[in-house]
Amino acid sequence: MGDGGPARTGGPAEGGCALVITSWAPGKLFVAGEYSVVEPGGPALLAAVDRGVSVTVGSASDRVAVRVRSDLAPEITEYDRVHGRLQPRQADPGFEHVLSALGVVTDLLAERGLEASPMEIRIKSKLHDSGTKFGLGSSGAVTVATIAAAAAFHGCALDRTARFRLAVLAAARLDPRSSGGDLAASTWGGWVEYRSPDRHHVLELADRIGIDRAILVAEWAGCRVRSLTVPKRLRFLIGWTGRPASTRAMVAGLHATSRTRELAYQLFRHRSDNCALGAISALRTGDRSEFLERIRCARTLLAQLDADAGLGIFTHRLRTLCDSAEALGGAGKPSGAGGGDCGLAVFDDETGTRAAELRDAWHAAGIVALPVDISAPRKAVVS
Repeated sequence: MGDGGPARTGGPAEGGCALVITSWAPGKLFVAGEYSVVEPGGPALLAAVDRGVSVTVGSASDRVAVRVRSDLAPEITEYDRVHGRLQPRQADPGFEHVLSALGVVTDLLAERGLEASPMEIRIKSKLHDSGTKFGLGSSGAVTVATIAAAAAFHGCALDRTARFRLAVLAAARLDPRSSGGDLAASTWGGWVEYRSPDRHHVLELADRIGIDRAILVAEWAGCRVRSLTVPKRLRFLIGWTGRPASTRAMVAGLHATSRTRELAYQLFRHRSDNCALGAISALRTGDRSEFLERIRCARTLLAQLDADAGLGIFTHRLRTLCDSAEALGGAGKPSGAGGGDCGLAVFDDETGTRAAELRDAWHAAGIVALPVDISAPRKAVVS
């Protein structure tokens, strides 16, 4: 479990599988590098949070291929395996990320001459409020946790890098524009410097040489995941606007056929890459003042992209969230694609006084200060 391997409880089941496997993965914040990170090799800075998603996999009867119980859906969903793919017996409540994760594990097993056993999957998420997502990377967290638990349930020993790569493949099968940054944060925990692989190449590679070789042997050019240490005096607050947003829709809107948007994006990319690299460098050197400036820079760049491309990144509450932080001497920005969800504020504040003032200002503006903190790098991402 030193690198975050799943926890086992119960005795061995037929075929050597453990009866119950539980895996936990944290949610994430995008701190710098949103949008431009979708380009292969694009740099970004992310942080995992201390809330996440747990996935428990156990044996199911042979009458069903997969049974899913989730605190996000009122009903149990059952799936049959038809031509190698899972098909719901009733209306599917939207477990596409879980199904894609199970799909890559099933394909990996098949390459190794193994067959997926009937599974009962239980999902518990702390990244939602009464079913409404906070925008803290629940899709990435459930993908990472499902892959870890399902692979271990079938006796597949995978290190952290292999689990991350499987998660990237699962996400790319749903949408190749997905950068994978959330998956890196959910796999490694803590603060993460990230550069994205070419997801189209990953898909082609898996099809051409097989998943096993693609995740264990092949080089992923340009991809990087590196843990970072953050100066202790920096304080972070996460504010929720109360309005959910779709990252997939926002990124797709940016890449819609529009000459104006394309020109705005290309200008943004170069500046955003420099800003993200500057933020990463500031963390490495412990330069708190420079780090705050880079967060302000990231906000300015997103605002300019929003003005040029008309994406709707900044809602009224996201602007208020950022303005309130800067009025108190801190830095604030949206986390992720914007359009709602969360924003973050950063202070060089040893006493925590200004952080308390910001919570009051957010409350007056209808912004919820989430009781969420940045997680430490995890030696184990399971419970």
